Amino acid sequence: MTERRFPDMWVDPEDDPRDTGASPVGERAVLLEYLRHYRLTLELKCDGLDAEQMARRSVPPSTMSLLGLVRHLAKVEHTWFRRVMQGQDVPRLYWSEDDRDLDFHGAVADEAVVADAWASWRREVAHAEAYVDSAESLDAEGVHPDGPIALREVLVHLIEEYARHLGHADLLRECIDGATGQ
Repeated sequence: MTERRFPDMWVDPEDDPRDTGASPVGERAVLLEYLRHYRLTLELKCDGLDAEQMARRSVPPSTMSLLGLVRHLAKVEHTWFRRVMQGQDVPRLYWSEDDRDLDFHGAVADEAVVADAWASWRREVAHAEAYVDSAESLDAEGVHPDGPIALREVLVHLIEEYARHLGHADLLRECIDGATGQ
């Protein structure tokens, strides 16, 4: 870790890239700001870790790791925006009929696996952001197996998904090197 005023934190509060100093106005801006904040938090929680640290699992029998979370959140972004909102018939990321938890099971301590996970996550986040930017309204609908779903609900679901998993990431990172979040 680099020299910080608060060495137990990922970043000193005054250097936190999540704090823009702006207050979002309106439903769309608020939802997107929360999602942006959580996406940046994922990157902060993984910053400076090597492949072994990224792949380190929590406690047996859990397969949860920071690398697994990056892969999982790439899969979540991919599923909700490409498959559900756009109706693309594309193969699922980090999933197979034989292993529905491939996102976690395949999270092994290999630099290429880590690089692939980050590339997939960044590609899917960029795709999701482009989709949302082009959507005329939060009422835009996709087709979920349970029926139609509005973009608004997808964004709220992603905020919930990131928030839940970032709690897991807090504990994983603290076990690796003692770093805690803000």
